[in-house]
Order: sequence, then structure tokens, then C-alpha cells
Amino acid sequence: MQKILIIDDDKTVRFALKDVLTEHEFQTIEASNGRQGIDIFKKEPPDVVLLDLKMPDMDGIETLQELKKIDGITPIIILSGFGDIPTAIETIKLGAYDFITKPPEFDKLIFTIKRAVEKASLEKEVTRLNKTVYSSLEGIFGKSEAMKNAVKQIYQVAFSDFSIILQGETGTGKTTIARTIHNMSRRTDKPFITVDIGAIPETLVESELFGHKRGAFTGAEKDKKGFFEIANGGTILIDEIQNMSFNIQAKLLRAVEEKRIYPVGSTKYADIDVRIIAASNTDIKQAVNEKRFREDLYFRLNEFMITVPPLRDRVEDIPFLAYRFLDEVSREINKHVREIEHETLNLFKRYPWSGNVRELRNVIRKAVLVCDDSVIKTSHIEFLIGNEGEGKKSFALLPLKETVKDVEKKTIKKVLELTNNNKSKAASALQIDYKTLLSKIKEYGF
Repeated sequence: MQKILIIDDDKTVRFALKDVLTEHEFQTIEASNGRQGIDIFKKEPPDVVLLDLKMPDMDGIETLQELKKIDGITPIIILSGFGDIPTAIETIKLGAYDFITKPPEFDKLIFTIKRAVEKASLEKEVTRLNKTVYSSLEGIFGKSEAMKNAVKQIYQVAFSDFSIILQGETGTGKTTIARTIHNMSRRTDKPFITVDIGAIPETLVESELFGHKRGAFTGAEKDKKGFFEIANGGTILIDEIQNMSFNIQAKLLRAVEEKRIYPVGSTKYADIDVRIIAASNTDIKQAVNEKRFREDLYFRLNEFMITVPPLRDRVEDIPFLAYRFLDEVSREINKHVREIEHETLNLFKRYPWSGNVRELRNVIRKAVLVCDDSVIKTSHIEFLIGNEGEGKKSFALLPLKETVKDVEKKTIKKVLELTNNNKSKAASALQIDYKTLLSKIKEYGF
């Protein structure tokens, strides 16, 4: 039963309204003045307020403003014996749902109240869902101060159709963020396509993005759709976009501006409707300043930018993420591992995590696999501490930069050994682009 608060200094009016509303199965509460009405509004929130405009001491306008400060959703219907248009317009501007002159036509009043109840119910449900969505985002990405801004930005931009640049170190979760944005958008039932520019040979990038016609080049034995055409109607994530050549940047700019693509070897275009999310593990603006990335393309893609903080800058999220991954992995490999000992969590907090969230998940995954009971202990993560063969030197005793380089060097060396020095396979396994791997190999003197 909906609750209606009647605020009117005229007892006869209150009685008449109560009689009609009770007959239509509404519950009523009465207040003889604005201040009393505000007190009741706070203690017993109604579904609709019927508010008299002309009252002594505190008039309807002032009461309306105070009620709106308390709750901006509950509809307030103004009742007045003075049905002048300027006053009606003023109350609507201040947030009143409707303005009805006295004596009201009761059929019209009941209809207006029912419509107001439906509208308020819908707005409250939307508000509830929005809070749920925001809470869900925090449940995915974390609640640390460093992550709050990114979560807020995800929520702000997801429902739009803006092009986005995601910036953040490798492993910070850019792909997960892009997929989340797609799933929250109006394109959610359309394709979500990921393209890693760093993993595609430069000679094939144009064909992979825009497609090609049969005979366009050696090996093009049949027509092929590119990622843009496959993603039509949906979202395309272009990862490591900073590795894109100037030639391809120019063609991407043309595609973005014209909303059409030209397959390699074709003079005919294909219309496209694709939301672009570009991701980079470097500062794209700096690449623009250094003339390594086109400024016009940067401004086209940068309708909205989200910078994803590294895991070491949001240490307070580590326990939450560790337990989230623990639950996921335990269910995945069907092992009953439910706890992480306190000492292990502290170790996680001190560790530099050069591989960020992805590295944390991989560590939890391996720890669950080798765990022989229901609790992950430091003995299950000796591979992380780096106790193998170097006098059991703990990373915690090393300076941060030295620790990061030490772990990175060991990891790259091990992967190169496992792939028989196949750099393409090693780059893929490390989930970095080929050029970055070559740079690291040169840096560490392999």
C-alpha cells in the first residue's frame, strides 16, 4: 500500500483528501505545516507528497526545496488555490512533479498520484541498479584509493559510445576493463574483438585489421574479412597500439573518420560501426610528442582516457584480489583451497609485482596447484621468493628497482630456454610484444 503525505494547513482539505485516497487504497499521513511535514518526511518516507502552496510560517516553495534536499526522487505534487502559470512553472523548475489547482478533480489527482508512484519506483530501481553496477565494478577491480578513479571512469564511460584510450603497464587488466566496458554498453550483444598489434607481423597488420581480396598479395588465396568487419556493431580492442606503423595509423585514422574500411586489394569500401578501445603499456601522449604516433589519430581515439594503476600502487587491493583468484582457481581445478596464511599475504604486499595483476593470478594458480592442504603458505610460493640456486636470497632485502629487474631477467631467460630461443613464441608466452622482448634481451645481454 503506497503512503501519501498530505501537508496542508487546512484541516478540511486534509480530511477530504484522506477520504478520497483511503477509498483508492492509499495510506495517508497528515501534517498541518511545512516543518511538521519535513519531520514526518524524514521519519516515515512516503511514496508521494501532496503539498499546499500557501501556508503560514513556511510556505510550499520553501518546504519543497527542503524536501528535495532530503530526497530528490520522491514525487511532490503541489496543490494551490492560486492556479497562476508563473507559480506553476517555478515549482516545476524546483523539482515538483506536478501542479494541481484546488479544489482538485479527484479522478485527475488519483491518476497523477499513480503515475508519480510508477515514475518514482522506476527511478529508485535505476538508482539501485546503478549502485549495484558500481559495487560490482569494485568487486572486480578493487576498492583502493588508486583504483577508485579508474572504477569511476569505467562507470562513467561504459554506457556511452566514446572511443577510449586505456593506459597501463603490462598485466594491469586493460583487456578485462575493455571487456567490462563492452559488456556494460549498448553493444553487449555484438562482437568484442581483441587485436594485439605487437603480435602481428608488420606486413600483415593492414590485412588483419581491414581484410583483403583474393590475389591482393602472395598467399592471399581467398577473400578474408578483417577484424573491423568481424567486430561490426560491437567493440574492437586494439592492444599495444603504440607499435602501429605510420602507414597503418593513417589508414586507421581514415577508417575512424569515414566509418568505412577498404580491404587490401579492393577499391570498394565496407561501412563499419565499431567502438574503438585502444590500449597501450606506454604513454601515448609522450609518443605523440616524440613524433612516434600521429597527433590527429591520438585526438580521434582519445575521447576518453583511463589510466590503470600498477599493482604496486594499490597494495591494499592485493589481499582482495588474491582471495578472488584463489576462489576462481580452486573451482577451476577442483581443489578445496580456501585460505592464505597471514605471512604469505604480507609477502604478497612486499613483492614488487612487475607483471601486475596477471602475475598475481598466475602465482595463485601455481600455488593452488602445488598446495597439499587447504591453506596457501610461503612454502607453496618459493618460486616467487627466488630461493633457487642463489643462496636463498630474499627479494625483500633488495631495492625495489633491482628486485623488479632481477625477477624480469630470470623470467625472460627461463622462457627463452623453454621455447628454444624462439623469440616469437617467447614474446607470446610472456604476453609482451616482439619489439619489447628484443629490447629486454638487449638490455639484459642475452
